[in-house]
Amino acid sequence: MFQQTIVRMLIKAFDLEADDVFSRSMGASGEDVMLSPRARVLFPYSVECKNTETFNMWQAYKQASDNAGGYEPIVFVKRNRHKPLAVVDAEHFIGVVSEQNDI
Repeated sequence: MFQQTIVRMLIKAFDLEADDVFSRSMGASGEDVMLSPRARVLFPYSVECKNTETFNMWQAYKQASDNAGGYEPIVFVKRNRHKPLAVVDAEHFIGVVSEQNDI
């Protein structure tokens, strides 16, 4: 399941425990990946996952935004034989990169 792939990536990237990040069951309402308070500090995003050959970016981003609850929405998308991608607000992305490059 694609959501589990994202969970494993987050656990590894932020050195988290298995109970810090877990996926919801398919069809459950709300965020696709649940984060503990510790994980939320390290990764302040509301995650929507889409594993599909046909992708409506605008619909998926709206769904992520509707579930964000004050956090930055992010959509991870995957299609067969392709790497996962992330869709995030452009201004937010540029802000994050510029913060990392502040000297």
